[in-house]
Amino acid sequence: MRINAVKKALSEGKVQLGTNFGQLRSQDVVRILAAAGFDWAFIDGEHGGFDLETIQDICRIALYAGLCPIVRVADVQYSLIARTLDVGAQGIIFPRIESPELLEKAVSWTKFPPIGVRGYGLTPIHVNHSKASMSEIIEHLNANTLVVFQIETKRGLEARDEILSVPGVDAVMIGPADLSISLGVPGDFQHPIMVDAMEKIRDSCIAHGVVPGTQTRTLSLAKFWKERGMRFLGCGSETGMLLDRATELVRELT
Repeated sequence: MRINAVKKALSEGKVQLGTNFGQLRSQDVVRILAAAGFDWAFIDGEHGGFDLETIQDICRIALYAGLCPIVRVADVQYSLIARTLDVGAQGIIFPRIESPELLEKAVSWTKFPPIGVRGYGLTPIHVNHSKASMSEIIEHLNANTLVVFQIETKRGLEARDEILSVPGVDAVMIGPADLSISLGVPGDFQHPIMVDAMEKIRDSCIAHGVVPGTQTRTLSLAKFWKERGMRFLGCGSETGMLLDRATELVRELT
């Protein structure tokens, strides 16, 4: 059975680099991201256009390519979370978390009993046809499923310590776009209000033993937050990187 390399590395204090993947419906993108050296990609079930069958295909090829597939679900619902894990995701990102009660319930949906309430419907393909008992599979997947939630609103920011007290969470991925809108500085990612808010979230994560992280849109922002202790660090997207490189090539040749 596969070890979740990203979860293991984060537990050892290492930075893990990822990106957004939500538009180009191709398994070759997975191979390219893995070859580039990314540790993980979050498959965007919230804002992207992928259906569950596409997510399943992406997750399965990602596991063989050496890229940890993490899925951001569209909403915090049992059916979305459990089915996403059942089709091969090694981790889940919960969007728009603002209350500890909802987060506690969501975490329980990612774990099998006795830790949680996730229903068991796995087949040999889920564990790479390993010869393991049901009890061994449950123990392994409970230990290797990465659980991440997003703080994206002023309300979530203000409730961060209460939310971060919920057990079973591995990392936070700040959603800077929605957070900047909620704080009244839309798109101004280095506004003092934004920097202060994100540093408060980072500090609270560290205090509660949760890995701090964020998604970023540019290399400069990724470097900025890496230097400031964000370890679950996302940068760019598959479409953004394609556009940036294509634009650079055209600019240099004209």
